[in-house]
Amino acid sequence: MNINNRIEGLAALGAFMAQFSTNTPVNTSVVNINKEFYDKLNAGIVQARIQNGWFTEDHIRISLSAWGKSLTKESLVTWVNSYTFKGDNPKAVGIIMAGNIPLVGFHDLISVLLSGHKALVKLSSNDRVLIPLLLEVLVEIEPEFLSYFQLIARLENHEAVIATGSNNSARYFEHYFGKYPNIIRKNRTSIAVIEGTESDTELAGLADDIMLYFGLGCRNVSKVYLPKDYDLDNLFKALYPFREYGNHNKFANNYDYNKAIYLLNSEPLLENGFLLMREAKELNSPVGVLLYERYDNLASVQKIIADNQNNLQCVVAKSRVYEGAVPFGNAQHPNLSDYADGVDTLSFLANL
Repeated sequence: MNINNRIEGLAALGAFMAQFSTNTPVNTSVVNINKEFYDKLNAGIVQARIQNGWFTEDHIRISLSAWGKSLTKESLVTWVNSYTFKGDNPKAVGIIMAGNIPLVGFHDLISVLLSGHKALVKLSSNDRVLIPLLLEVLVEIEPEFLSYFQLIARLENHEAVIATGSNNSARYFEHYFGKYPNIIRKNRTSIAVIEGTESDTELAGLADDIMLYFGLGCRNVSKVYLPKDYDLDNLFKALYPFREYGNHNKFANNYDYNKAIYLLNSEPLLENGFLLMREAKELNSPVGVLLYERYDNLASVQKIIADNQNNLQCVVAKSRVYEGAVPFGNAQHPNLSDYADGVDTLSFLANL
């Protein structure tokens, strides 16, 4: 199967996935796939929600829809055009997936499939329903994909590794897989810089960047830098549509726990009933907490960003504030070429 066939297959999968956002009509161009898999994936969404209490149906559908919009033939062709895949000596590439948000390991999977290597997929115990279902759909679309992947319980007989985890698990990954070509990812977080001229639409987008997937992703904003005299009510107003998070058991438990700890330590807090805001220097925040820091001038924030490049996944801001900034509302909607930790996965695979 050549690269064009692989692109066609993934584009058809994207068309199928795009149907599953809320209130999206059925796509008649994938009617043959829908006969077997439309109801099956809807059932899988429910099953994934039951299996992992952090996965809401709404969040799963947002993820499926985002991937559906990304996996178009045009975007896939544009993505791979600058790479050359030899194809004459495919390698077995182990993928150790995380499970903090729905389909977080999907980018690594499609990267390996597109490159022509074989993916040995070690699913996260927190996300073991959706990806196997999508692989079933992909094989229905193009049966030759069956030889391009294997779902495994234990990683062995691999020739390269892509592993995603915490800073702690990364030490184990480096110990076990350091002798193989590898990409080993650690903890990262994202920040935002408010200039003070943001529109209501931009602030609503920032609220998505902070709150989507309960803030559990490395692309979620965990800290906001604010002008010295910025009125925090603007931010609270933008965050208000996420007030239902206060009724989500797991999120609410984290909110209550962190609030109790801060109160016991007599730390100043702002709260709105579903999110705690704490002024602090650090970058990483617990679940249910948004950190903020006020600045006198943008140069001081730009220096903080420069000093923390290895800890940051995204900087959400206006482009004039920071070169390479992600626009407000786009943190959880990366392009195919927006690589985790800034490591070019396709280049790694092309050079194996």
